[in-house]
Amino acid sequence: MPEGGQPVILAEVDGGDIFVNLIVFFFMVVYFMILFNILFDLFRDHGESGVKKALWVLVMFVAPLFGPLIYLIVRGGGMAQRSLDAQKRTQADFDKYVQDTAGTGDPASQIQKAHDLLDKGAISQEEFDTLKAKALASS
Repeated sequence: MPEGGQPVILAEVDGGDIFVNLIVFFFMVVYFMILFNILFDLFRDHGESGVKKALWVLVMFVAPLFGPLIYLIVRGGGMAQRSLDAQKRTQADFDKYVQDTAGTGDPASQIQKAHDLLDKGAISQEEFDTLKAKALASS
């Protein structure tokens, strides 16, 4: 503290400054959300060449305000469809994984898979018997 016991005030901040900063921060977050959504859409699209993708990225960084607006005008109509297609592919992959992991539900195929594991030595006879009992009980 300087002489006289008064603290040094480095900056005065009032309610208006805080409000303006909150508004600026909000629009900054919205801008980055739009930018990331555009970049994800751009790289999700397998129909575009690498050169076109690079040019779009260059436009985004050279013209940070108008680049995303131009992208949304030119390619915005297909963004929802590309996102939906990606979600469908992800759901199909997940469904296939669950089906492969859980088995077909057919006790004979589950017992066959367990028997194959027994033959390979991956499981013991007791584990095979347990899996066989579970397969027969689920039918």
